[in-house]
Amino acid sequence: MTSLHSTSRTRPSTGRRARRFFWEEAAQDCQSKQAEGRRPEFSEYVVRNLRAAREGVGREAGTVASMRTIHRMSLPDGGWDRLPGPYIAEHHVLTLFGLHQHGASEPVHRPGVGLGNACLRLRRSEALTQSALERRLFAAADAQDMHELAQHLQRLVPLLRSAGIGLDYTRLFYELAQWDGPDRNRTLRSWGLQYTDPGALVPRTDETDTDARGEEPGSGCALYWTTFDPGSSSAGAELAALRSGTGREAGTVAAMWTFYRTRMESAWRDRGALTRDLAAEHAALTLFARHQQTHARRMHVPGTSPGTAAGLLAKKAATGSERKNATTALERRFGALLTSTDSDELVMHLRSLVPPAAPGRRRTRLRPAARSFACLGRPAPPGCRRVLPADLGPRFPRHGHVLTPLPAEPVTRLPWCGGFPARSGLCAPSPLRSSPPLGAAPGGASCRQGAVP
Repeated sequence: MTSLHSTSRTRPSTGRRARRFFWEEAAQDCQSKQAEGRRPEFSEYVVRNLRAAREGVGREAGTVASMRTIHRMSLPDGGWDRLPGPYIAEHHVLTLFGLHQHGASEPVHRPGVGLGNACLRLRRSEALTQSALERRLFAAADAQDMHELAQHLQRLVPLLRSAGIGLDYTRLFYELAQWDGPDRNRTLRSWGLQYTDPGALVPRTDETDTDARGEEPGSGCALYWTTFDPGSSSAGAELAALRSGTGREAGTVAAMWTFYRTRMESAWRDRGALTRDLAAEHAALTLFARHQQTHARRMHVPGTSPGTAAGLLAKKAATGSERKNATTALERRFGALLTSTDSDELVMHLRSLVPPAAPGRRRTRLRPAARSFACLGRPAPPGCRRVLPADLGPRFPRHGHVLTPLPAEPVTRLPWCGGFPARSGLCAPSPLRSSPPLGAAPGGASCRQGAVP
């Protein structure tokens, strides 16, 4: 499994703090007494400040005098026009901790337990129905700013308290502090992956992407499109949830969290890692939802590759009244798809080929194709890898589709290349006359005659 981005969680710059957070002090206060063999209870100092933290619920940061002694984020010298974001985030986390700890005999600050992990434990405890829990969790994930997020978390914390489930409040502080910044996507992805973590995984035994049933190897969980029932009462709502992820980064749309089947180690889930497998499955899910829309039969057809589906479209277009224009337009689209330089461009071109009227195609084949393109402009010499299924269907020629780097040669422009440079004598005339040549590739790489990038 390969991550598209670095998986290390970097904490944002949150300013200075003189000592440990109050919730960390409270947890240590109770644990130290337990280690000494005494009754594990909070000191008067902690109890008094917990009461002060609850007084800040619904109040603006900095307006509750009794809370100023439990803030650890320092304010800048010389005055300020508005409070710093980390200070406001600490205010919200203090109030949440005060609500959570109220009435609990043990510390509720549990290092390493993210919000997604806590909600997963709450779901397995059956203290709340799954639909009710997900309604609250998804509302928090869809919050537009830190203040709205804090309001939704205030409805979740009492449920965790009643079930005896703790939470890592230090981690929650950093997540709130970066909520209005560019790191929100990683936070959302970590919540979703934690919430859908199936537990211990069976080690991978081969390099196969999916087995014959469309299942992830070792996961025991079939991919969503292989089990989709168009006649179910929830089909429309599920497809709408999947379509909401179009153009969004994988793992950042809460409504799609429960549809992912990608295998991933728990440590990677905890960090919110964006892997090629996850990005490819996200793309395939959104394409399937777009394709399945308005159809009464399942559009996932095992064995039908994108090329085969394009061939069926070409045959259908050839029988129409405007067959020449339709065929030319289809060849242009498919040619642009074959010359995609990365996964985002590939998905964009696939999206144009899967309107509601398009023939069914196999989503399990789309997924490894999208993953192969992920994070790759062109395969660099000497590495070569298969990027599309071998069967391109009856309309387009069959090739091996393995990119082969070639020595540098003078670059010429041929009439059928559509303005794109091609290496003289190495690219046969393409059947896609209105698109760039199949042998042309940016960066000096090329393909042998008949190979498709």
